[in-house]
Amino acid sequence: MNLTAWSETALLIAFILYCAAFIGFVIAIAGKKWSQREPETHTGKWGRRSVAAAAAGFAAHLFFFASRWYAAGHIPTSNMFEFITFLTMMIVAAFLVVYALYRSVILGLFAMPVAILLLSYAAVFPKEVQPLIPALQSKWLYIHVTLAATGEAFFAVGFAAGLMYLLRIIDYSSQEKADRNRRRGVEAVMYLIMSVVGFILVTNLFSAAGYHAEFEVHKIERDAAGAPVVVSQTVEYGLPPFVRPSGSEAVAVDPFLGLSGGLEAPGWMKGNNSARNLNTIIWSLLTGLVLYWLLRAIIRKPLGAVLQRTMGNIEADDLDEISYRAIAIGYPIFALGGLLFAMIWAHEAWGRFWGWDPKETWALITFLFYTAYLHLRLSRGWQGEKSSWLSVIGFAVVMFTLVGVNLVIAGLHSYAGV
Repeated sequence: MNLTAWSETALLIAFILYCAAFIGFVIAIAGKKWSQREPETHTGKWGRRSVAAAAAGFAAHLFFFASRWYAAGHIPTSNMFEFITFLTMMIVAAFLVVYALYRSVILGLFAMPVAILLLSYAAVFPKEVQPLIPALQSKWLYIHVTLAATGEAFFAVGFAAGLMYLLRIIDYSSQEKADRNRRRGVEAVMYLIMSVVGFILVTNLFSAAGYHAEFEVHKIERDAAGAPVVVSQTVEYGLPPFVRPSGSEAVAVDPFLGLSGGLEAPGWMKGNNSARNLNTIIWSLLTGLVLYWLLRAIIRKPLGAVLQRTMGNIEADDLDEISYRAIAIGYPIFALGGLLFAMIWAHEAWGRFWGWDPKETWALITFLFYTAYLHLRLSRGWQGEKSSWLSVIGFAVVMFTLVGVNLVIAGLHSYAGV
């Protein structure tokens, strides 16, 4: 077995251990009601086992990272698969750091699913070791990407603790307008999480089934002399088409429930991949809707109400403090990696510090959002519920910066989606 195979095996082991850790955290929290031991003893025992599994998974993940680095000859953060696996590793590291500070077992019940979902999402992208393109052949790749991902990892832990706080304070028996609005907000977050799960499921299922659809797009462009020339380009789909590219014709489309061509995308969607990305979003939202209501039908309760039962007697103020501390740690790290060192690299690579590229713009939006979060918390006293909602919304901004900008909006950073 060569080093690359060992590396892939280590990542699989890490994924299995993260799943085992999550199951352990579920038993630690939910199983204490049926345990013959005292609840604190049961939670402590299974909590330690789960943290040990998470730490072992992190060690396997670290071996994957180091061995892939050695095999590639450069730090493995140069494409979406590598970056997301690195981000996942840092989320687990951030969780272990926060756990060491606060000894909150229940945090693992929410942090580990984030890691599991991201690793599953990474599996969508090509896994082959690729040489660095010229734009990435710089020492700043090591500094900029790793620090930005580390900052985002602590934002993820802040999101998990913030969501837990919201679940802790909601009164699901109340019919007051404020409580109904809280429930709707949390259920909307649950639905979005189900949509992410749905995206991962349908993408992997159709990929495993070998589904393929191909469209040919004809465009009129100008040659060097200014004469009109018809240029044909091929757009490939991995999911059955609800939407096809504007002005395209089907070349080869595998049949699936009558989706042979789909509706034509609006004419203003000019990018070759814009219709395909819209199609992916439609599939994700529809699958998320099916998963959400399927779970609601099975458990016959709002998803937030079920998760709330795992909260036990944990203090809401402790969750609020954990969320704030995690974001406070991640903020300066992200500011250095995501903005300062990124601008230095941009000047070295493109001759300017700032160019309003979509990724640059959304990195700035992320920085300004968390700046506002810290300002409102420290100067305006926005603690508790308001602060927790900001931590949830902030991580949605982070995920759009990571996924939406790389895969939907064309720009200088589009290579990251390859």
